[in-house]
Amino acid sequence: MNICLDNLTVNFDDRFQLDEINWQLDDSQHWVITGANGSGKSALAAVLAGIGEHISGTLSGVPAKVGIVSFEAQAELIEAELKKDDADIMDVISAGTPVYEILNPGNSNQQLIDELVEKFSMQSLVNRAFRKLSTGESRKVMLIRALASEPDLLVLDEPFDGLDAYTLEMLQEYLTSLVETVPMVLVLNRFDEFPEFITHIAYIDDGRLQHQIDRNDSKAYNELYQLLHLKTTDLQVPAADPETAIPRLDPAQPLVHLNNIDIKYDDHKIIDSLNWTIERNQHWQLSGPNGSGKTCLLSLITGDHPQCYVNDIFVFGFQRGNGESIWQIKQFIGYVSTALQWEYKVGTGLRNVIISGFYDSIGLYTKATDRQKKIADEWLALLGMSNRADVPFNKLSYGDQRLLLIARAMVKHPPLLILDEPCLGLDDMNRQLVLALIEKICAGSETSVLYVNHHPEDQIKGIDNYLALEKK
Repeated sequence: MNICLDNLTVNFDDRFQLDEINWQLDDSQHWVITGANGSGKSALAAVLAGIGEHISGTLSGVPAKVGIVSFEAQAELIEAELKKDDADIMDVISAGTPVYEILNPGNSNQQLIDELVEKFSMQSLVNRAFRKLSTGESRKVMLIRALASEPDLLVLDEPFDGLDAYTLEMLQEYLTSLVETVPMVLVLNRFDEFPEFITHIAYIDDGRLQHQIDRNDSKAYNELYQLLHLKTTDLQVPAADPETAIPRLDPAQPLVHLNNIDIKYDDHKIIDSLNWTIERNQHWQLSGPNGSGKTCLLSLITGDHPQCYVNDIFVFGFQRGNGESIWQIKQFIGYVSTALQWEYKVGTGLRNVIISGFYDSIGLYTKATDRQKKIADEWLALLGMSNRADVPFNKLSYGDQRLLLIARAMVKHPPLLILDEPCLGLDDMNRQLVLALIEKICAGSETSVLYVNHHPEDQIKGIDNYLALEKK
C-alpha cells in the first residue's frame, strides 16, 4: 500500500473544504491526525474512505477494503434505523435491525466477530435492536464491525471516546496486535491517548495539512505537543496580581490617540499627518515594509522617540510634554521584540523570567511573593512548560524563549501589549506557537494587543483592526 494525496482539494457539501493536501502513507506507517476542533481532522480521515467531492489534485493507492469508525458513520447508521419507524411507509412499527446483522453485513469473518463481541463484552446485546443501544454501546458495535471486516487500512476517528477504562485498555492492546498486518490512521485530540505504535503525526489546521512529523523526532514532537496544547487547552490567561496592580485608567479615555502626527529627518518625512486611536479592548495589526515607520510609531507610544514632544500625543491619560516621566508611560505597556530577546541573556529559571515581568527587569532581583510564583506557574501550565519551571532561560530554544517573553510581558496585564514582529527569526512551527498564544491572549484578557509584522494578510483570530503604513 502506498497512498498518495497530491495537491488534493476536497469539498464536503459546501460545509468544509480541505485545501491542497500533500500526504503520503505506506503500509509500514501508523498515523495520528491531530489538530484543534474544526481544523479538518475528520475530513482528512474521511477522504481515505472515499468521502468528499474531489475539486482538484489526485488521490491514489487507497486499498479497496477500508474499515472506518467515525461519529459520522455511526450517525448515518442510526439515522437509517430511525427511518424504519416511518408509519406512513410501513404497516407496523419496525423493531429495528438486530446488532448481529449490523456487525456482519455479509463480508466479515463470523468467528472473528464472535471473538470481538466477547472482548467488548457485548454478548448480551447481539439480539437487541441497534437503535436501542446507548451511544457507547453503538460505538463498540462500529469498532467490532470495522475490525471484523479485516481491512487493508483501518481509519479510526476518536476511537477511544466514550469507552470505559477496561474497554479502552483492551482496544489499545488489540490495535497493537494488528501493527504488523494492518496500517492504521487514527484521529485523536489528546496526546496522552496516542498509542505507542504510532509512527507519524499529521497536524491539520483550517483545512490545510500544516505539519507531518516522525514520532522519533523528539524536538518536532515536543513543539507539536505545545502547539496542540495551546490550541485546545481549557486553561485561560492567568489573572493579574492584585498586590502589584497597575493604576486604573479612565475607561472613558482611549489608550492611545495620535493626532495629525509627523515624523521627519531633515527633509524626509517618515510619517505624514497620521491620525490613529487605540481604544480599550481593541486589538490591532500594524504592518508595512521596512522604512515605512513602524518602529517610529511604536517609539512615539512608548515615549522613546525624541519627536514625541513636538507632536500631539495622548497616551494612558497623559498629554505628552506635560511633565510625565517615561516610566509613568511604560508601566501600562508590555513589550516584546527581537531586540529584547537579544538582551535577555540571563540564566535564571523560567518561573523567574515570568515573575521578572512584574518588575520590568531583565532577571529577577527581588524576592517573589507566593502569589507571583503561583501566577508564573499558571503561565507555565498554559504554555505546556510546567515540567521546566527551573530550566535556565538561556538553555531554551529560540521559539520557547519568545513564548516566555510574551508571558513575561503579559503577567502584569498591561492595558497595551506591543508585540514587535514576534515571529521574526522563527521557523513555521514556532511561528504557529507564538500566533496561538497571541490568539489566546486576545480571547482571554482585557489587554489590547498591538501586533506588528510585515504581512497584512497574516491575520490572527481576534485581531479585527488594521493599520498598514507605506514607505514614503
